[in-house]
This record gives sequence, C-alpha cells and structure tokens, in this order.
Amino acid sequence: MNYMDEITKKKVDYCLNCVTKPCQVGCTLENYIPSFIQAVKKEDYEKAYEILCETTVLQPVCGRICPHKSQCEGRCTRAHKMDAVSIGDLEAFVGDIAIKEGYPIKKFTKQKIDKKVAVVGGGPAGLSVAAALARHGYAVTIFEKYDKLGGILRHGIPRFRLPEEVLDATISKILDLGIKVNYNSELGKNFTLVDLQKQFDAIYLSFGANVSSKMGIEGEDLIGVYGGNELLEYGNHPDYVGKKVAVSGGGNVAMDTARTIKMLGANEVMVIYRRAEEQMPAERKEIEDAKEEGIQFLFQNNILKVMGNANHEVKQIECIKTELVQKEGEARLVPVNIEGSNYMIDVDYVVMAVGSKVDSSVTDTLGLTLTKRGHIQINEDYMTSMDGVFAGGDLGGIKGTVAWASRSGRKASDAIMDYLK
Repeated sequence: MNYMDEITKKKVDYCLNCVTKPCQVGCTLENYIPSFIQAVKKEDYEKAYEILCETTVLQPVCGRICPHKSQCEGRCTRAHKMDAVSIGDLEAFVGDIAIKEGYPIKKFTKQKIDKKVAVVGGGPAGLSVAAALARHGYAVTIFEKYDKLGGILRHGIPRFRLPEEVLDATISKILDLGIKVNYNSELGKNFTLVDLQKQFDAIYLSFGANVSSKMGIEGEDLIGVYGGNELLEYGNHPDYVGKKVAVSGGGNVAMDTARTIKMLGANEVMVIYRRAEEQMPAERKEIEDAKEEGIQFLFQNNILKVMGNANHEVKQIECIKTELVQKEGEARLVPVNIEGSNYMIDVDYVVMAVGSKVDSSVTDTLGLTLTKRGHIQINEDYMTSMDGVFAGGDLGGIKGTVAWASRSGRKASDAIMDYLK
C-alpha cells in the first residue's frame, strides 16, 4: 500500500542525511535517524521499522510525545537556520504503518535461555527491558498493578496526545515476543520481593515515581488542592465547569493537567511558573498548544500561600513576582521573590505539578538502599544494593521522560544478561 502523501514526502526529502548525524547524538535512545528516514524515502517501510527496532520498541509512542525540539530535532543541522526535520512525525508515521501492516518486532535469537526474569511495572522502562530480554531468548514475566500495561503512558499521558488504540497496539507487539503478564498484581500487596527471589533468577523494578511533590507552603492540605500526577493517573477530577483553576509548575505534567482541566469545562485555567518561559522544561509544542486552547501563563510568579473559606475549601492564592538572578554554582538563572510584589487571586482549585517522587510506602519495605531523594540506589549497571535486583526509570532516579525511561530499560537489559551469564 502507498502511504506516502505529498506532506510526508516533503518531510522525508527535507532530511540532508548528514554524515555526522547530529540528530542521532541528540536522541536519548540513539535511534539511527538518517538511516530510517532514507528507508522511508525508498518507501521500504518495513526496513525503516527494523532500523528503529534496533534501539526502540515504542516508535508510535515516542514519535508522538517525546520532546523532539530539545532532543533530536534540536540537534538537526536544518534547525540552525530553518525548521528542523520533522523526525517525530516520521517516527510515528513508521510506527503506525507497522501496526497496520503487522510488522513484528524481530527476535535477536531463536535460542531459549533457561533463565527467568521478573519485571515489576509495565511502564516504558519495564516494557523496554522486557522486550530486550525476550528478544534475546530470556523468559520474562511482567507484574502489573493495573489491568492494562502502559504505566505513565496510560495513566499520565492524556489520550489527546497518545490515542489508546495506538498504545494498545504498541504494547501488543511487545507481548507478541512471548512475554507473560500478571495483571492486578501489586508489589507489597499481592506479592513481595522475597516471593519473586524464590521464583526468578533476576528482578527488574520499574514501578515509577508518580506521587506528586508538594511545595511546602501553607494551605496545601485544603479541600480543592490536588496533585497533578494523581489527577492524570486516577482521573478522579472534581467538577471544573465554570470554575477557575491555578496549576503550579512548568513541566509536561503541568501542561497535560492544565489542558485536561480546560477540556473538562473549566472557565479559566492559569499556569503559574516561577521562572521565565524559555526555562520551562515542558515540550515547546505542549506550551504552544496550551496557549491556543486558551490557557493563561503567569511567568516569573510564585504561589506563596493557599487560603480557604470557613469550610476549609480553596478560596484564594497569594502570589509574588520573581526576578531571575545568577548565583554562584548554579548553571541557570535562579528565581528570587521580589519583596512587596505580593498579590491575591481568587481560585476554586489549585493543582500542584512541581515534580514527583517515589511512593515511600512501597520502597521503605523492600530492604533496599535509597538515595536522599527517595529513589532506589543503583550502580552503573542498574543493580540495587541487593544482588540480582535491578531498577530503572523514575524509580532509579533516571531523567523523567519516556525516552530516558525506555533507554534505562534497554541499558539495564544488557546488565541483567551479563549478570545471568
């Protein structure tokens, strides 16, 4: 079937096929970008898919949600003077064709290794390590606390960014490698680490870090103050219709939460961020889409206090303006509150989206060494303080993007195979 329309052809032809491949250097997963684009140019879509499969099994996902502008597209030679090559669009294009045509993720060997690995958590890190191990012949079982796999991809990324049918099809391809899944199985509730050690030769922990961090300000315990991560994961939203909502933060969780709340009928949604717009960690496209959808942005502003009414419900927030100053030892400008610039805003709800942390009720019972930030401590080989137990993704303190989580899973698979050998 001919999938190449004029728009896609222009995107493909726009690639210079650089010898130095700066886009590949900028890609967290180290995808062979010029090579797969040249295969698309020849309309050899299966070859393009095979090239991408060498480094990632999440093509339709990463093609849609990765921060391309700050990674592969940000390094594109074209981006210096013009627009970058639409690498993300082309990756998703290939991934979608692979779903439609049923291209499989090929195994690296037909040999079956007599070693069993348990993967706790079916998010991007867990799926990636499971796929890599299964492709090398290892017997893998994923333990997933929900009735569907995906982790943050399913419970943190809104469906308007990542359609459910695309996610389901991507996961189905991974499971076709022969991976077993135990659904509705949560560590600490349905089984323990000791249980797994009795049954498996190695264990990989990747159940994420999805507990919203707090700002440590007065009023965070009032009715109507929510964590962005929890709202996205559980979907237990209040009635926003006709309401005014403040979202604190500048990352993708803040953008996803704000856009979701606006779509659910909020009259006014404002994102309050203490730094400048150019310092926002959120993907540029996410920010622009939020603006187009009518979301307001208050840059260089900070929430000092949340105030409530007699029923302990959110009524107002006290904010203050900030200035950016260069401090010794800091790589980027630091926001400092401007004395006397305080002001009040009437709001109905406040959402904290200023970061996330690991669920300590789980990690504290594992008997593993933790870092000061509450992550599971791992060495350069992703091994925890317990022999044969590995960790990655958010749980291991890896950079908080889907691509970095996936990379950590792929890299950990090499370490696990070395350990089992």
